[in-house]
Amino acid sequence: MSQAIKNLEPQSLWSHFADLNAVPRASKKEERVIQFIVDFAKSLNLKYIVDEVGNVIVKKPATPGMEDRQVIVLQSHLDMVHQKNADTNFDFDKEGIKMLVDNDWVRADGTTLGADNGIGVATIMAVLSSDTIKHPAVEALFTIDEETGMTGALGLKGGLLEATIMLNLDTEDDEELTIGCAGGIDVTAKGKYEMMDTLESSSGFKISVSGLSGGHSGMDIHKGLGNANKLMNRILLAISKEIKLFVSTIDGGGLRNAIPRESFAEITIDKGDEDAFKKIISVLSQTIKEEHDTTDAELEIEIQSITSPNKVATSEFLFQFLRSVYSCPNGIYRMSPDIADLVQSSNNLARVLLKEGGYEVLCLTRSSVDSEKMDLAQAVASGFEMMGAEVTHSGTYPGWTPKPKAAIIKMMSDLYTEMFDGEPHVNACHAGLECGILGTNYPGMDMISFGPNIRGAHSPDERVQISSVQKYWKYFLNVLERIPLKN
Repeated sequence: MSQAIKNLEPQSLWSHFADLNAVPRASKKEERVIQFIVDFAKSLNLKYIVDEVGNVIVKKPATPGMEDRQVIVLQSHLDMVHQKNADTNFDFDKEGIKMLVDNDWVRADGTTLGADNGIGVATIMAVLSSDTIKHPAVEALFTIDEETGMTGALGLKGGLLEATIMLNLDTEDDEELTIGCAGGIDVTAKGKYEMMDTLESSSGFKISVSGLSGGHSGMDIHKGLGNANKLMNRILLAISKEIKLFVSTIDGGGLRNAIPRESFAEITIDKGDEDAFKKIISVLSQTIKEEHDTTDAELEIEIQSITSPNKVATSEFLFQFLRSVYSCPNGIYRMSPDIADLVQSSNNLARVLLKEGGYEVLCLTRSSVDSEKMDLAQAVASGFEMMGAEVTHSGTYPGWTPKPKAAIIKMMSDLYTEMFDGEPHVNACHAGLECGILGTNYPGMDMISFGPNIRGAHSPDERVQISSVQKYWKYFLNVLERIPLKN
């Protein structure tokens, strides 16, 4: 299907996107895609550097007549989120993304698509490879590891870029111009627990929570989507209050920046409690599905008989663990009092893993107010610290403070109105964009972020709208021609 993608308009952008998606590019495993960009720059005889952390900068001179315009940075990240449906057989380390055209959308076959941020990367590649697009001098900045810590942006040193304007191509609504974003911090709780032999009179079961919508833990956090880790914990606690429950494993969620779609637990109960167990699951499943019918219509809660595990967690530990997870904040924590409809602070309970005497809980805490970010991170930590967990905070990054009066913002807003007969939504977003980090070493640079319609990012439902890409591309080309003159 890659040829079908390459035949879409604008062909240059889609062709580069198809080539990029043939290259495995997981966060922290970007060696192949870094080399892909280096080889691309070499093929065009363009100057490039790879900095000490792996970011690639490619420079292209201004086209004739544009030499007097300000130098711009075109910036996108190379890595993508790797998520797939449980029944999809796919090896992200070895295979290219299998893409499909679905009416006005491009999506992948059971996996994330990589439109976040592959469309941005492909846009930049189209400019670098063109001999017809008018543009000022361009510094193309391809960062690494945006999705799992933004270590590329954090590692980019000052002095490598000359530009005074940055166009970040990493947002997901073609009516929006983003001029600010939230910062974030990773919260991790770890610990050990005692195990005991499974009782001889036990029956083993596997509980599955699946089919949730998932999505981006920043851009989609306001939608009230179901969190598989929270739902599994609710189910297990409800069972434990009615019958004697022992848990062998819990395995839910994945990446910190993805709202968890699936969770699985292996448990044991007394053989005499099987009817009561099944009744609890049936009633609770119906209740939860009714609660989530609007946001997660494909939600499934299922049980299946399994051979009883040999070892399970003690009842004392399980009592503490389930209540600590239950108390962990998840979703919106506070809305902005200053910007309408903006989530100010949130937490995503992203990963819960309990097996073989050890447990790990991963969260991503976000806020556009740094002090509130740290306060929420402490609130998340406190529930786990009370059960004796070792809690660490890491990967903190700053938010991006809006500069609404910057000349590039006014120009792009006016241009949007001129081209599309309507005002853009100039906003700040709750996702973590790299602009805030990059601005620490380039404080004088004006920044703005925009992109086409992408839906379901960070989930196997990820898709990008073809007609929106065409709109975005037309707008992008006009932006390049109207970059302000040098001061």
